[in-house]
Amino acid sequence: MKVLGISGSLRKGSFNSMALRAAQKLAPAGMEISIADISQIPMYNDDVRAAAEPAAVTALKAQVRAADAVLIVTPEYNFSIPGVLKNTLDWLSRPPEPPFDGKTVAIMGASPGPVGTARVQYHMRQVMVFMNAFVVNKPEIFISNCAGKFNEQGELTDETTAKFIGELLVSLQKLKTRVG
Repeated sequence: MKVLGISGSLRKGSFNSMALRAAQKLAPAGMEISIADISQIPMYNDDVRAAAEPAAVTALKAQVRAADAVLIVTPEYNFSIPGVLKNTLDWLSRPPEPPFDGKTVAIMGASPGPVGTARVQYHMRQVMVFMNAFVVNKPEIFISNCAGKFNEQGELTDETTAKFIGELLVSLQKLKTRVG
């Protein structure tokens, strides 16, 4: 099973990108997680889209289409979706052939706060409904107080979090099998 991972943060030392790399290592047998780069996606402008879709958008759409499933790992900015991720999803939701249509998706996130990205994940679920994606319902992975769960090398050190990420990836496999 080929999974495309997307981090909702561009920050070099992003805990969400660290969590995504941890998911790569925790992937169950038969699952391979590659990571997409959204840093080159331009600000959405429908005039630009109508004239010619930017190459970075076309490439990312192709990556999403080629994947069996998508894993989105995102921080929470101002109780919601980070602008860079929302902008990327806006591009990916537009015709022709929006690549999330019928795609199986898992969502998780890391935050230094105590709520651990719960609010952004609910907003992401709303966006995924519009995009006609199938989102894993459980387990929900809200990595709270994340600074203490990774070492200086960016590796996940918290065993409970690792267990939950592994369970999420198994649930992603199961949902993909059910929805086809």
